[in-house]
Amino acid sequence: MKTINLDGWPRRDHYLFFKNFEYPYFSICADMDITRFLPMVKENEISFTAAIMYLVARVANGIPEFRQRVRDGDPVEHEVVHPSATVLGKDDLFTFCTVIYEKDFLSFTKKAQEEIVKVKVVPSLKEKIQDDGMLFMTSIPWVSFTGFMHPVKLSPADSVPRFAWGKFRDEGQKIVMPLSVQG
Repeated sequence: MKTINLDGWPRRDHYLFFKNFEYPYFSICADMDITRFLPMVKENEISFTAAIMYLVARVANGIPEFRQRVRDGDPVEHEVVHPSATVLGKDDLFTFCTVIYEKDFLSFTKKAQEEIVKVKVVPSLKEKIQDDGMLFMTSIPWVSFTGFMHPVKLSPADSVPRFAWGKFRDEGQKIVMPLSVQG
């Protein structure tokens, strides 16, 4: 992790503008075309949750802004960030499932599937990684939503990006799934 030097940082003015907002978060939702992705996951017997965790983490790790956080009032950038998703556990209550990100799809999804099984047996609302180098994820597979808002801590400010995906649906020639991004 490195501290971002404000001098010469292209986002400096925007950072300073939003820095003292009580609620400096933004959320957007769009339908993602998963027409080719869904059969691949099914044919290879890969957990849909594990596969989506990988895709979101892969894309986010490729975009510096998704690895940037505000820590103690200063912007920082992680080399890599790791997905932490909610998983439905015992008694229809969610539990957290954190997986160390790996670039290899099959290796990551195998580890994620193993971790999902573990957290369902021993549920916990405590994060495995105790810093802000994560990506928070959740799914609402019963609803094909058009907007989504995650809870966030305001004091101290929490700058971890949040992602949510919903129920996919058939739209004739393609299958789409809502994906919300909040940061």
